[in-house]
Amino acid sequence: MTATSVAIGAVDRRGRPRGRGRAPRAGAGVYLLATVLVGICIGPVLYIIIGGFRSNAQITQDPSGFPGPWVLTNYSEVLASSEFWVAMGNSTISAVATTAGAVVLGVMASYVIARYDFAGKGALYALFAAGLMFPVTVAITPLYLLVRNLGLVNSLGGIILPQIAFALPTTIIILVPFLRAIPKELEEAASIDGAGRLGFFWRMVVPLSMPGVVTVGILAFVTTWNGYMLPLFILNDTSLFTLPLGVQNFASQYSVDTARVLAYTSLSMLPALIFFSLFEKRIVGGLTGAVKG
Repeated sequence: MTATSVAIGAVDRRGRPRGRGRAPRAGAGVYLLATVLVGICIGPVLYIIIGGFRSNAQITQDPSGFPGPWVLTNYSEVLASSEFWVAMGNSTISAVATTAGAVVLGVMASYVIARYDFAGKGALYALFAAGLMFPVTVAITPLYLLVRNLGLVNSLGGIILPQIAFALPTTIIILVPFLRAIPKELEEAASIDGAGRLGFFWRMVVPLSMPGVVTVGILAFVTTWNGYMLPLFILNDTSLFTLPLGVQNFASQYSVDTARVLAYTSLSMLPALIFFSLFEKRIVGGLTGAVKG
């Protein structure tokens, strides 16, 4: 095919180049739709954060306006209260312990499912997959009875253990493709060098699956940090409240002080937002690797 025929084929009957002009329009529509969706998601968050810099009189006069002048006392008073830092500490303990438990148990269970053949392997994997469709609201009553029988009501352990259980399905579904994609030749070479199964697991499997481990760890941390239903049923002592319960308790105490409630709410969600934003690329990379695997 000559260059002339290529040039003629690239032009339609009206003399316009074929395949040109449509892609930019489609791309512009996609970007416009993405911008609208991002605005819908970010709008309420920005309203809460900016609302914390306003006074109650400003909010009453113009609920959707900007601060004028900006009020910093709302945030300073919340940061100066011991109630906020107690809830922050409880949320940190709960989130870190849940993340550690879900990652450690998830990696071990995923390694067995991905690398070994045994009876009931498919059923076990399907059981964990079914756990993704099992919300905590459905299991809250029997779960509360179980926690009460274990003597863990009104303790952080009473929410950490169930949170680990609910985080395991997502962890295993993401990690199994990572571990399955590790070449068996590496395991054979490690066994020739004298490494046992545990040695191969800690020295080779864990480092190679680190993108997936980081992904499931971040997801478990953010989900636990924002958990509300389980702590609401298990925790009764205000000194054990996590931040979601702290927001509810603070809002009931200062129901007429809307500006301070907005400040407390924005400070409560700020750590999770920062944590998720810092590791966003790792989450996307880990999920991409899980799909490829």
